[in-house]
Formats: sequence, C-alpha cells, structure tokens
Amino acid sequence: MAPPQENPLLPLVEEFLIALRSERGQSEQTQKTYEGILRHFTEWARGQGIGNWASLKLSDLQSFLLAEQGRVIVKPGPSEGNVISASTLYLEITALKALFKFAEQERRVPRNIAESLTLPRRWKRLPKGLSGEEIEQILSPIAPETPEGLCDQAILELAYASGLRLAELRSIRIEQLALDSGFITVVGKGNKERVVPVGTKAVAAIERYLSSGRPHLVTRRSPGTLFLTNRGSSFAHQTMWMRIKKRVRLAGIARNVTPHMLRHSFATHLLENGADLRVIQEFLGHASIATTQIYTHVQASRLREVHRKFHPRG
Repeated sequence: MAPPQENPLLPLVEEFLIALRSERGQSEQTQKTYEGILRHFTEWARGQGIGNWASLKLSDLQSFLLAEQGRVIVKPGPSEGNVISASTLYLEITALKALFKFAEQERRVPRNIAESLTLPRRWKRLPKGLSGEEIEQILSPIAPETPEGLCDQAILELAYASGLRLAELRSIRIEQLALDSGFITVVGKGNKERVVPVGTKAVAAIERYLSSGRPHLVTRRSPGTLFLTNRGSSFAHQTMWMRIKKRVRLAGIARNVTPHMLRHSFATHLLENGADLRVIQEFLGHASIATTQIYTHVQASRLREVHRKFHPRG
C-alpha cells in the first residue's frame, strides 16, 4: 500500500511558521495557534481539490470560514459540544491574513486575496473577571507549606499583581526580578520588553518561594526560569494552566476559572480604582490602546448593574 501523499500546501505553512519563530518574535503560543489553524485550513483545501496556493480564490477563503462558523467542537465527556466562538473565528482570519501577506511578500501568490477578509467583533461577550472576594479566596495560602505550594502561591500572586500572560509567567527568569525596587522586566509578545511593578504581597510570596521553595525543586539541569515544576524543569503551558486550576479548586471556587481571568481581574480592578487606561495598556503590554479599551466596557457594565440595583427607577 502506497504511503499517503503529503499535502502540497503544507511547505508554505512551514516556511511561514519558521519566519514567525526566527524573524517576527511571535510568542510560542501564537505560533502553536497559527500552526493548528493553518494545518486545519490546508486539510480543508485539499478536501476541496485545491493543490496549490496560487489557485486559491477569495471565495474559497469565504467558503472555509462559512463552514467554520457551523463547525462543532467535540470535547470529551457527555456534552454534545459547541460551535466555534467569535474569538476563534477572529484568530482564523488573523492567521490567514498573516499567511497570505507573507506569501505575497515571498512572491508565492500573485496577490494577497486575504486582505479583503473582514475581522468580526472579537469580543461578543465581555471578558470574565473575578470578584475581590474570589481573589482573596484564591490567594489564601494553603497549609501545610510545601515547595510546590510556595511555587503556586508565588505564581498566583505575581499573575494578579502584575497582569502577566501565562506565557510570560512561564518564561520569566530570576535575573528579570528587581524585588528590592518592586519591579520586574517582562519580555512579552514580539519580544518587546516592559517594566511592570510588583505589589508588596507578591514580592513577599516570591521571596518566600526563592528562600524555602525553589531550592528544593532545583536540580543540576534546571534552567534559570523563576518557576520550576516538581522535576526541576520549566513549566509547559498546559502544566502551569492545570496547576492554577487545581489551586482554584482547592480554594473552593466552583466556577470555571482560567489563568487569563487573573489578568482580566488585574486590569478591571485597576480601572475601577481610578487607574488611567494608558497606564493599564503599558502594564498589560498591549500594542494598541484599542485592545485595552475593552475594560472601559467592563466598567460601564458594572456601572449599569449598580444603577439597576440601587436607583428607584433602575
């Protein structure tokens, strides 16, 4: 039996991914997201009998996205699954636009047909955050004290104190800390550096972890990353995600809490207490103020809720 033929559309995707890694400084998570999306698209295109990039038309991209709008994501368990979200569709269009821009620059296609694709509204729902009471529950230390527990405590305190992305938490190195000054240097998306303040409680948690937790986790092969697993290695994306979710369960919070909700809560709570939106943009490492402006909608939603609750004609 002859081996299955490789999809002829894949080599360009591989070239694009190499360019993302080596030239554009995109985060590891963005690379993986784009890879999954573009491999899925090439399989769809092959199923339509499309064998080269130059023959693709705008109508083909539109047909793919139309099919995606109705695609059901099947998850393990008794649930029937859900259709893909507006945010996922947004990412798919973003990945296709980036790929075709690269392909046009490399003269692999006669023109960039994806530039005409329109991005949907990314946020149909406001980002979910945590209340002050829930934050206090999650950040309450767990007894008995263990190296793993001290690591988790430092991760959570830093995530909420500085609004870091999960990828930034995973990759932060000890030399990026300036705890005496109350700051850390963060390398974010596009390898852009920013300096972010760290609150006193987060500083205390990190210092406690460095003195009594990390020395018990480090091995001769351990990297210089701040946070280490029980094996002394740096965290994989999924491993840190699961550690945070485990800590949330131990705190007695039943609803589904994602690590990114700590980042949303950081921004929302700053805004509610009077912080300037431009300052929050710098803290979060957003390239555009438009990305940060979602938090003004969060604040407006909260004000409407207060008005309905307390105004006689609310």
